[in-house]
Amino acid sequence: MSDSPGGRADSINSQQHDGDKSTEKKKSRRPANTAFRQQRLKAWQPILTPKTVLPLFFAIGIIFAPIGGLLLYASSLVQELRLDYTHCYDEAPNSTDFKPMDNKYVTASFKNSNTSVNAMWRRETAEHFYPAANNTLQNQTKCVLQFEIPEDMKPPVLFYYRLNNFYQNHRRYVNSFSMEQLRGDSVEQGFIAGSNCKPLADAGDGQSYYPCGLIANSFFNDSFANPVKVTTGNSNNNETYFMSQNGIAWASDKDLYKKYPKDMDFTKWIPPPNWQPQYPGGRYSTEHPPPDLAADEHFMVWMRTAGLPTFSKLYMRSDNATMGRGTYVLDIISNFRTDVFKGEKSVVITTRTVIGGKNNFLGIAYVVVGGICIVLGVVFTVTHLIKPRKLGDHTYLSWNNAPGGAKSNNMGGPAVGMSTGRDVA
Repeated sequence: MSDSPGGRADSINSQQHDGDKSTEKKKSRRPANTAFRQQRLKAWQPILTPKTVLPLFFAIGIIFAPIGGLLLYASSLVQELRLDYTHCYDEAPNSTDFKPMDNKYVTASFKNSNTSVNAMWRRETAEHFYPAANNTLQNQTKCVLQFEIPEDMKPPVLFYYRLNNFYQNHRRYVNSFSMEQLRGDSVEQGFIAGSNCKPLADAGDGQSYYPCGLIANSFFNDSFANPVKVTTGNSNNNETYFMSQNGIAWASDKDLYKKYPKDMDFTKWIPPPNWQPQYPGGRYSTEHPPPDLAADEHFMVWMRTAGLPTFSKLYMRSDNATMGRGTYVLDIISNFRTDVFKGEKSVVITTRTVIGGKNNFLGIAYVVVGGICIVLGVVFTVTHLIKPRKLGDHTYLSWNNAPGGAKSNNMGGPAVGMSTGRDVA
């Protein structure tokens, strides 16, 4: 009978049924019942009680508050003067006489806070030589600032320009450059046309921009002279406070930039739109070649984009000489238009401490966190003393019960499977 067709069919069906069961088991997504898969490994599982939490609040407050105080004290030692010259082109008098600047344009921080810097300004037209373009332009707007330094500023003395409401962190702006072009590679125009430099890559008529991209085109092109300490009566006794424009870029950035290729065809490459006024006819030539990016640290500083719309970038510095107290005059060739993006521009002359420049935020944050912790510690301590809360029985916690199905332990507490909702049988 076993060889009958019906018997063979039953045997085949039985094998198929067993195969289906094994397939179902293999398809199961249930984790294996192991300590690792079921999260039963030994671990530190602290129980927060008033005796452990209250000392922690006071410890954090006692540590953070003094640190915040020290940070605020260090920040107060920074000597800083910031002058906003955004509206010099329309509010400063166009004459040889100075006019006091509005107080809203002046920010000063010195040890003697009662001392006024007597900031004044005027404007005039002048010629200016642009070293990168090897060209002199006439009728340039020059803003002249006069101010007082009430105290000696010990080196290093840093000179920054500060922009407000300028967003260098836009995704399209940040990506708009060609690294191959900046490091001096001999690239074809077709390569630049297809690069990230768009929309400022190909100028048309078989010409491309060097350097290309939005970042290079928006390069900050105001020029600052060295501050001059003036004396009343005799201008021959004026003393120039020399500051260096070298050493302002990161050493790692200097390795990224190289001079333009030697075989560069100047008829095929032109300056970016905002650079063209500095070059005769808006074109490169043998007499007016492209800038040497390997030596232009101002360009390197600008190309390291800022993350916030208000930022400062280092322009020059003095690491050895003290900037003595007195009256100074600063000449600025003002070319960078901030009215087109409703922004502001300022000059910042500052010192630094071991924590850097002037910034009270970190110190205030530490003081606030420390103060909140101490206040909460006092509130919780009073609450605990007046109306203490009864603690639960720790023996009922799942990790205090040995796994063993649905059985209870000797203390009457639930098993792991009951307390966690997992079936461990």
